[in-house]
Amino acid sequence: MPGRGLLLDPLPGSGPGGGAERPVRRGRIVDPESCGRLLGRIADAALGPDRSDSVIVLSHPVLAGAEHRTAARALLAGLGTTRVLVLSSARAAAAYAAPRETGPLLVVDMGAELTEVTLLVGGLVADARQAESGLDDLDGLDPATLATVLGRTVLDMITSMWRHDRHGAIRGALRKGPVLAGGGALRSDVTDHLARCLGTRVRLADDPSTTVVRGAGQILSSVLRHRPTPPERSGHPR
Repeated sequence: MPGRGLLLDPLPGSGPGGGAERPVRRGRIVDPESCGRLLGRIADAALGPDRSDSVIVLSHPVLAGAEHRTAARALLAGLGTTRVLVLSSARAAAAYAAPRETGPLLVVDMGAELTEVTLLVGGLVADARQAESGLDDLDGLDPATLATVLGRTVLDMITSMWRHDRHGAIRGALRKGPVLAGGGALRSDVTDHLARCLGTRVRLADDPSTTVVRGAGQILSSVLRHRPTPPERSGHPR
């Protein structure tokens, strides 16, 4: 938020045995009630009680199914906002970290519980792969092994996409250099390993772990700048 930066909320409450609740796992909402409480607290802090002129941007894993997107929309509808924009996490990451030159773009998102590779052409998802594994699954491995295992996961997905690419978009995206996002991109051992295996440079945002949310914020700011303010209201859209 302007002047306040990112508004965060800790994991809501504690589950059985003292472990924190995890309302979202592997990119899916598994506890709608806890997720609703978390979103409600963030909305209270960011928007206050009057949300009639507010807009929310929702980013989701690129291969999230209709059931997940419907559940997320239902939770956001309960917040009383005026409008919800929905886009994939890859498009949000590209909004923040994509290079200036046009053409196909490869986005590699290495998160805690998911690893995704997405090919964007003209800003739209042309192809994507997802592995339901991430940094949390590799916890405890020595750095060299972790980089090799995570790198192999990413390379296998890129190879699969290459085999189905009839127009050379993957080749063009690799020449440009893939955009790396997620916590995995904070590890130089992982990024160096990928660069060597792919034989190309890799592109990192200023803070890869928040690339998606910052890209979503940029898209939201653009929407608010170009949206006319209703004449009967005073103040600023949020």
